[in-house]
Amino acid sequence: MLSEQSISAIEHAYKEHYNPSLYRLIKFSGFGGVEVKAQGPWVYLSDGRKFLDLAGGYGVFSFGHSHPKVVAAVREQLDKMPMSAKVFLSEPQALLAARLGEMAPGDLQYCFFVNSGTEAVEAALKLARSATGRSKIIYVSNAFHGKTFGSLSATGKDAFRDSVLPLLPDFFQVAFGDIEAMRAMVDEQTAGVILEAVQGEGGINLPPAGYLEELRKICTEKQALLIADEIQCGMGRTGKTFAFEHWGIVPDLMTLGKALGGGVMPIGAVIGNPKAWTPLIKDPFFHTSTFGGNPLACAAALAALDILEEENLVQRASEMGKFLLEKLSELERQFPRIIKTSRGLGLMAGVELSETRFSGALVFEMARQNLVGVYTLNQPKVIRFEPPLNISREDLAEGLERFALALTKVKELFKLGDNLSE
Repeated sequence: MLSEQSISAIEHAYKEHYNPSLYRLIKFSGFGGVEVKAQGPWVYLSDGRKFLDLAGGYGVFSFGHSHPKVVAAVREQLDKMPMSAKVFLSEPQALLAARLGEMAPGDLQYCFFVNSGTEAVEAALKLARSATGRSKIIYVSNAFHGKTFGSLSATGKDAFRDSVLPLLPDFFQVAFGDIEAMRAMVDEQTAGVILEAVQGEGGINLPPAGYLEELRKICTEKQALLIADEIQCGMGRTGKTFAFEHWGIVPDLMTLGKALGGGVMPIGAVIGNPKAWTPLIKDPFFHTSTFGGNPLACAAALAALDILEEENLVQRASEMGKFLLEKLSELERQFPRIIKTSRGLGLMAGVELSETRFSGALVFEMARQNLVGVYTLNQPKVIRFEPPLNISREDLAEGLERFALALTKVKELFKLGDNLSE
């Protein structure tokens, strides 16, 4: 427990030295409180409350908070060697690269490690341009790839972009799911096409049937590299190790982040085939990262991959995802004035609300039910559910009961009837 004096000091630091607008948003959203501990799907606050976390840190906590095996691996590595001298061979980095190379399908073989998802995207964009000798990058509407300049240039929300224009040149957007628009855009000047197999911040959007398969053919025909952003939808989240595997395709480059560090250490990765890796094969200093691939992060990632296999979490995500979507469909029928539709794949689900005005109120009411809930950044009408892949059915069911109570409160607040015509 923290003293009142300590809590006041934390709040003062947020307001005066960190981010006053973020402080106001957290308080307004109903999440005012200082987190002091987290375990599994639960987050504990200094005032004694505990929250059930079904948002999962936007995909970070696929193994829950503070998974003991990941924590133990990091502690063990900390005693051995926390940071690398960078001029010798690193065992944790080598083992992780080999492990990911073996897991990745097709000819995806080589790995480079960074500290975050957006850094992985930056590396992938550089590789695509250098490997092909072309400059044109195509991305899709509602995409989210990060907020550094290259990633932001491929992110489909103007509010994140407008105040820092101009961004990188030769980035072109096409509508997500429109294969004919993509066919018209990809040409002999295209270095790469980047997209998420399942859009996260875009609103938990799935591609239409045949879209990704045809996109793979187009990229192959035009000799453009296909870049799969698996930062949020990868690592078993959708019921496959990598989301694009649902459609039986293999990209040329793949980015990972978020859950790769087991919810304990920050790490990102870009994985590529020999063609995409030509720049780094020619020049090992083509792209570097001071802290990327550090021993602590690699140890955490190796433990996370062990957990993914040992706890059979890919299959579990598929099975629990069906339960989640069934329950969300029931709530869709129960609250037709509030919920427009629900959708998802595995344990990556979204509830699209009928009106944006319900979003803030619903997140607030979820907080009042001690339930962590957030909406997607590009589509505030969509409440996302990304619980730990190892969450128990009982905890997930309890979370959905709390969500139903929050929906009931919103219904009462806006004086909504049961019929759409009311």
